This record gives sequence, C-alpha cells and structure tokens, in this order.
Amino acid sequence: MATTTQDLQREISKTSAHSDNVVKAKDSGDQDMPVLPATKDQGFADAVADLDNDKIRPPIEYDSLSVFLASVGRRFKSLWTRRFILSILAGQLLSFCITSTSVITTELTMRGFNLPTTQTWFLYFALCIIYTPFTIYKYGFKGWAKVVFKDGWKYFILAAADVEGNFLVVKAYQNTNLLSAMLLDTWAIPVCMFFTWVYFRTKFHWSQYLGVFVCCVGMGLLVTSDQVSNAANGPGKSFIKGDMFMIAGATLYGFTNATEEFLVRNAPLYQVVGLLGMFGMIINGIQASSLEHSGWNDVVWDGKVIGFLFVYTFSMLVLYTVAPILYRMASSTYFNLSILTSDFYGLIFGTYNLFREKTCL
Repeated sequence: MATTTQDLQREISKTSAHSDNVVKAKDSGDQDMPVLPATKDQGFADAVADLDNDKIRPPIEYDSLSVFLASVGRRFKSLWTRRFILSILAGQLLSFCITSTSVITTELTMRGFNLPTTQTWFLYFALCIIYTPFTIYKYGFKGWAKVVFKDGWKYFILAAADVEGNFLVVKAYQNTNLLSAMLLDTWAIPVCMFFTWVYFRTKFHWSQYLGVFVCCVGMGLLVTSDQVSNAANGPGKSFIKGDMFMIAGATLYGFTNATEEFLVRNAPLYQVVGLLGMFGMIINGIQASSLEHSGWNDVVWDGKVIGFLFVYTFSMLVLYTVAPILYRMASSTYFNLSILTSDFYGLIFGTYNLFREKTCL
C-alpha cells in the first residue's frame, strides 16, 4: 500500500512538472529556436476570470450609503494597476495613429494619389527590413527557415487578409466621406469578438452582445443615410460603394486582429510582425505591380506627397509595433474598443481644417 502511494505521488509530481515546463526543441537542429512557455489557447477575459476576483476587485458592500461609497472607491482604485494604465496609454496612441492615417489618406486622395496598394507597400517593406533580420539574428537562419516552412502558411493567410483589408479601407476613403468611413470601421469589433471566441472560447456578458446589436443597427442606419445623400448629390463619388469597401475591410481587420493575438500569445512579437511584413510585402508588391503600375507615372511625386507617404508609413509602423504588445497586455477586442476614440480625434482634425479654410478665405 505504501509503495502504491509513493508511485502515485511520483506520477502526480511528474504531471505537475510537465504542465509547468516549457516547450523544448525536439531535435538538436531546433536548439536555435527560442524557449517559449507552454500556454493554453485562452483569452485575456478567461484568464482574468480564472483568478481570485476578490483580490483583483474588492467587493461592493451595501450595508449603508457610506459603506457603499467607500467600497465603490476601493473598487475604482483597484482598477488602476500599472498594466491597466499602460493598456490605456497604448490604446490611445494607436487610436491617434489610426486617425493620422485616415486624415493622410484623405489628403492624398485630394491630391490625386489613388494608389491604395502602393500606399501600403512601404509599410510592409519597413516591417520586413526591421523585424526579419532581427528574427534571423535571434533564431539563426536555419531556425528562421524552419519557422517559415512549418508555420509560414499561417502568416501568409494573416498577411493576405491584412493586405486586402488595408486596400479596401483606403479604397473606402476614396469613395465615401471621412466620418462615415471612421464610423463604419467599428464593424471590426463584433467580427473580432467572434474570432476571439473561435480561437479562445472567450465568454462575453449579455450587455456586450447588446452593444454589438446596437453597433449593427447604427451601421445600417449610416449606410441608409449615405444612400440618401448619394442620391441627392447626384453622380460622382459612390458613398454606398465606399461604405461596402469599409465594411469588407473592417471584417478583414477584425479577423487579422484576433488571428494576430492568437499568434503573438504563442510566439515572440518580432517573429509574428516580421513574417507578416515579409509576406505582406510580397503579396502587396505583386498586387501593386499588377493593378497600379500604370498609375505610377500619373502621380505627381512632389514633396507633399512623399511627406504624406512618410508620415503614413511611420504611423502604421508604430501601429503594427505597439498593437501586438497591447494584444498581450489586454486583448484584440480591447484594442478595437480603444480605437473608438479615433472618431473624436478625427473630429478635432476636421474642425482644424475647417477653421484653416475659413482663415484662408
């Protein structure tokens, strides 16, 4: 009996040690690969739910008004952890970057630059030349090549969806107005929530589903309003066409955000962003040379256009660098909720432009 008990304890110890262990290379050739923690496919919301909520959020007490207010104060104070503050700051930085790219795309369109694939190619080129050499440095060329051959198909799908998402969004800004495009971009939130559930089985509250429903209703009303406005304005830009482009692009954005979160929770950030940049540069380059090569000679490559392209690329580079960090600190759904403030920043830009035009007059 004692021997059986000792054997059972040894098995339990082995199982516990195995669950806390790390993913190791299977052969000597994989020794260049990084040693990563063995993580479960679990979203941020599920991970938080598994913790002791009493230690994270003090309970609300209802004994009296003073006790209730004191407990609410403690609950509010408990929210402001270092991780939460950094998540807020990162989210607002990304929101400002998105507003910057939206405004710049509108400015480029007004100057006759209607090459959406060419416009985003510089982004993927920058990601590739920055993160791919660093990945090769960390893994060695042999280790990097094994990652490409083993998991390259995942990053190819991610890059293809991201390239086409950026292409459709830029096309949307060329056909509809800035406000409609930025509001319809919120369709990425329910799409991201769906794919988060697919990847992580994340559970959402009923109020969150109600918010998605309200978002869909508002989106339908906005499209209807643009249809009426388009009919009233006569021929010209097709608002409905631009709205459909934005909805399709937002759908791809929601998919890529959730998929990138899934990848960065199981691999280093530089690997994910580097391979995204490499495959994106290839796909984007082929598409640009096929569809937009005739327009390269028609564009006036003056200092303003080049400057706008530089600022656009820099803003997108910051976005693609910080977003995976935010996915780890919070989630891709939180990222999409954070960038809702881009509508407010866009209003500020629009008010400034209107004031500038009136001053010039």
